[in-house]
Amino acid sequence: MANGQHKVIICAALAGAFTTKNQNQAVPYTPEEFAEEAARCFDEGASMVHVHARDDDGMPTHDIERIRSTHDAIRERTPELIVNLSSAVGLGKTPQQRIAQILAVKPAMASLNTNTMNFSLVDRTTGRIIFDSVFENTFTMLESFGIAMEEDGIKPEIECYDIGGIDNTLLIAKQGIFSSPMNFNFVWGVAGGQRFRPDAFITMVNALPESASFTTCGVGLDQFPAITMSCLMGGHMRVGLEDNIRVPSGDLAKGSFEQVRWAVTIARCLGREVAGPDEARSIMGIRQK
Repeated sequence: MANGQHKVIICAALAGAFTTKNQNQAVPYTPEEFAEEAARCFDEGASMVHVHARDDDGMPTHDIERIRSTHDAIRERTPELIVNLSSAVGLGKTPQQRIAQILAVKPAMASLNTNTMNFSLVDRTTGRIIFDSVFENTFTMLESFGIAMEEDGIKPEIECYDIGGIDNTLLIAKQGIFSSPMNFNFVWGVAGGQRFRPDAFITMVNALPESASFTTCGVGLDQFPAITMSCLMGGHMRVGLEDNIRVPSGDLAKGSFEQVRWAVTIARCLGREVAGPDEARSIMGIRQK
């Protein structure tokens, strides 16, 4: 397992599938807005951006040309950045729609989800269900998406919403699908996944293969405690408006870039230097420049 001596990678998840301009005006929709926000994040210290492309009305899209335009706009504006595309895309997309855009655009990295689960919006105060859905990620999808990504030189980012996601991945990995190092992202706070708990975090880290790297992100109030824990344990940090629209003061974030600035401050307080994009590629075994 990586230790706390290496540099910390900061990723900015710019939009996600659910966050809208009605919640925070800084959420990007157009390729130009994505490129501008990604550049701001790079300037603050991010070496990677995670992207769910949107249409002009803000809806998540599986349209290959729109996703390609968004990806390419980021790369043209800030060629140093690692672009990590979502293979989840948004609700209601078929497995073929989800993987086809990844294989067409060929980003340096893409998300790879590990288990079928509830994925909902629930009022954390009252328990009232606001929106209910099931996020499908079968073993066959984990296998076929993973094989396709690796064959095309796309590094999978393995998304784990609980420890079962790690176990599922390691079971399928016995086939020899995944190149080393494997890169895991722990996701905390989704209604249907698990809330952030330090003891659960430690258990998940201890379940990883020795050579693996790990990043973490948290939804809403889980964001900054989770990334701080990750930095303390030698892992990496993801922030961004996909996960949380605010900064620790409770004020609306001016953009994902402002959360990157907070992450850099946390890393420096904990004695971790921030990795640049080329260093991040080396740490994660990303083959694409």
